[in-house]
Amino acid sequence: MEHLLELNSCDKHGLRNLSSLFKDKDNPLSTFHPVSTPPTNETNCEYDLNSLRRDLNKLENDTRKLVSYGSSVSLLSDKLLYPSFLRTVPNDIFQALGIAQLLIYFGWTWVGILASDNDYGIMGGQTLQKEIIRAGGCTEFFEMVTKDKEKTSSVVNVIQQSSANVIVVYSTGEYLAQFLEAISAQNVTGKVWISSTGWQVFPEISSRRTVRMLNGSVGVFIHKGKIPGLTEFLYSLHPFASPDDIFIRAFWEEAFGCQWLKSDATNVLLNTTRKNVLPCTGHEDLRSLSISVYDVYNFTYMLTIYNAVYVVAHSLHNMLSCRNGEGPFQNGQCGSIHDFQPWKLLHYVKNVNFENTGGEHMYFDTNGDPPARYDIFNFVTFSEGTNRYFQVGSFEYKAIGKPELIINVEDILWNEKFNQIPHSVCTESCQPGYQKVLRREQPPCCFDCIACSKGEITNQTDAVSCVKCMEDYWSNDKRDNCIPKIVQYLSYEDPIGASLSFCSGTLSVLTFSILFIFMKFRDTPVVKANNRELSYFLLLALTLCFLCSLLFIGHPMRLNCMLRQVVFGLTFSFCVSCILAKTVTVVIAFKATRPDSRLKNWVGSRVSITTVITGSLVQIIICLVWLSVSAPFPELNKTTEDGKIIIGCNEGSALAFWCMLGYLGVLAVVSFVVAFLSRNLPGSFNEAKYITFSMIVFVSVWLSFIPAYLSTRGMYMVAVEIFAILASSAGMLSCIFLPKCYIIILRESKNILKKVQNMG
Repeated sequence: MEHLLELNSCDKHGLRNLSSLFKDKDNPLSTFHPVSTPPTNETNCEYDLNSLRRDLNKLENDTRKLVSYGSSVSLLSDKLLYPSFLRTVPNDIFQALGIAQLLIYFGWTWVGILASDNDYGIMGGQTLQKEIIRAGGCTEFFEMVTKDKEKTSSVVNVIQQSSANVIVVYSTGEYLAQFLEAISAQNVTGKVWISSTGWQVFPEISSRRTVRMLNGSVGVFIHKGKIPGLTEFLYSLHPFASPDDIFIRAFWEEAFGCQWLKSDATNVLLNTTRKNVLPCTGHEDLRSLSISVYDVYNFTYMLTIYNAVYVVAHSLHNMLSCRNGEGPFQNGQCGSIHDFQPWKLLHYVKNVNFENTGGEHMYFDTNGDPPARYDIFNFVTFSEGTNRYFQVGSFEYKAIGKPELIINVEDILWNEKFNQIPHSVCTESCQPGYQKVLRREQPPCCFDCIACSKGEITNQTDAVSCVKCMEDYWSNDKRDNCIPKIVQYLSYEDPIGASLSFCSGTLSVLTFSILFIFMKFRDTPVVKANNRELSYFLLLALTLCFLCSLLFIGHPMRLNCMLRQVVFGLTFSFCVSCILAKTVTVVIAFKATRPDSRLKNWVGSRVSITTVITGSLVQIIICLVWLSVSAPFPELNKTTEDGKIIIGCNEGSALAFWCMLGYLGVLAVVSFVVAFLSRNLPGSFNEAKYITFSMIVFVSVWLSFIPAYLSTRGMYMVAVEIFAILASSAGMLSCIFLPKCYIIILRESKNILKKVQNMG
């Protein structure tokens, strides 16, 4: 503390007189040393000791309540009510902020608050509750701690029924002894107690049961700081060094359990009420005392007093060092110790900024509050009955910057009821994939966890809402991540696609083989019986029908989307037209055998060719109009099936598609009717029976196709159409050509003109 104040404008005589005012050993300013710089204005520095004492006494009276070292109530920071109040102890609002951050740090979002029935407890507890809510936590209860036994019993019942495992006690010590004894008597265990600066486990709590209940508690204390040299000074105190100090002698007796003899050196003790006590010798050593008796390390409130004295000292220094013309007041004036005005000194106090001897900065914010520094301690009891506080962290709130909370979790010893960090929540956190849904009429910390809907995710705990995946993504099974949607279409690698393509290839090869057989045995009666050229065209058309189904398999692109329905419609129209032509040929051939028949001129290939061309031409016109007006195109369907992007072909014009299918149905029905009416013709023309059966199969398949097609989506819709194509084509092939192949290959004896004429 040497050279604390350096005043450059007064003479040595005046400064020596001023220094003599601080020669009291108990005054931290006792080491005030002036410098010997020559005065610049001798007149202003010619003080006599009496005038200096008078001025400083007036200064002391005017500034007695200027800087407080112990009042922490937040209301005192209201500058409208207390414009000249400053303090070196932190504002309670910062303590509430620190406790709230401590609770959230450990995940304790469900806590109870006990507040003493005084300004400290009520105002501090309410501030704490607001800070807890602001930090994201909730309070299960807020109860007052009083000295009333009936009220105490009611609060104990609330604590017993509480589900919160953490209780913050915002109270001063005088309210707690009886209250904590009452709680421990009810065997309330499994709670973590958080204490404010207003109390700690004090001597009044003598019950071993209460101390064990508080084992593992965490307390917030005002920063104890460092005062270099104070420990050595306290150890240097001795009654012989300060014979006029009555407190040191009384303390000596209490600390060492001895009594002083009378001042006349007789063997008579001063305090005769104490029996069997040894006399004090003065050779007792303060260093041998326990910290619980003589704590020379914890400077919690001594530091605030220390800082308060230095605040005034630095303010005086700044005021006395000011030069007129450079001052902070009107016309550059400075404050004066002769014509002292408190509001001027208040200006210097508010703007003080220095580093104390412990290396910590001291200043005031706009509310007159110093930097808020707190130490976090852990109270631990040991099996042998001793107990102790361990510092496990700190909290600091500066005027500039964010609050800084430091916790050494591994250093904390929790209550024996907990084998890990205690847990205190109303509802367990919602895991990723779930969202929080608040319960009606309950605090926001009490909620239900609801799984996200399909297509939505949450990838963090306690999410308040699910997030919808982007259009091309979908939620996984756990609903905690968006994954790309499965691209689906009927491919050759798919089992269904592979099976249908195999059937298509096999049936087309079979049909082409039958065509080869018919061409090889083209001169046999069975082949020649019903217009073999139409049979060739029909077999070729059936081959194309089987092969056109391959256009429906594979990745849909613009070209194959345009071709597949058109090719399907044209080949089937050509196929059914050939069947109709064969049927008409049978009818004309039968009718033309009558002598008076006019159909003799129509016998031949002219009718059949006209029927095939006419039947196919109408379908060609429909398809050309379809392609020119609204052609099919590839389409991505992202909404029909969950988690899938279905690539398919949009038919463009649904009307054109159903007109194409409808025309096929009309051709098939006409063929069926004609064949049915011709089924009983003589045996040589009995192909009409097989055509009738083939048309029944064809119509049945496509009538079944319509509801099946409309009730499916995606690749299954395509598979249904392919199946209808293959089934109807296979039905016509089987009914019309397999019986003839059977005769040609296996019953050659029947393949003669006489046998064919007798078939029926």
